[in-house]
Amino acid sequence: MTSTLPTALFVLHLIGAILWVGGMAFAILVLRPALAVIALPDRLALHAEVFRRFFLIIWHVMPIVLLTGWALLFGWYGGFRDAGVHVHVMNLTGVLMAVVFLALWFGPYRAFRKALASGGGVAAATLANRVRLLVTANLVLGLATSAVAGLGRFGL
Repeated sequence: MTSTLPTALFVLHLIGAILWVGGMAFAILVLRPALAVIALPDRLALHAEVFRRFFLIIWHVMPIVLLTGWALLFGWYGGFRDAGVHVHVMNLTGVLMAVVFLALWFGPYRAFRKALASGGGVAAATLANRVRLLVTANLVLGLATSAVAGLGRFGL
């Protein structure tokens, strides 16, 4: 690879990771606690809008992060054999994050939308909490991945 392409891929990879992990951190640590002051129907409507917008971003960011990561893995390191342990861990946790997101999207988020559309406020609230749990799990994976990336970058 020429030096410009890996740099561009790395920057795209980094921006995607920041959007994904940072968005989850904001949602879990700031937005969700602040929603407690809003009545349930309004809170569910806001959840629906936040989920829709954020998950649309993730549908774009997730493949960019995975593809740029694999392009760097095979273009920069020449494959798994010459990559450090941190790259292997990042690959594993990145794929796990994608799997968790897909499980969230096709599981509780889909059911949340249906419950909300049919007027099932209590069911929608329960499902919103399941979405929160999966987003929290992904946030932990994303923070761990970020720590591994930072530590591995400097040979630790």
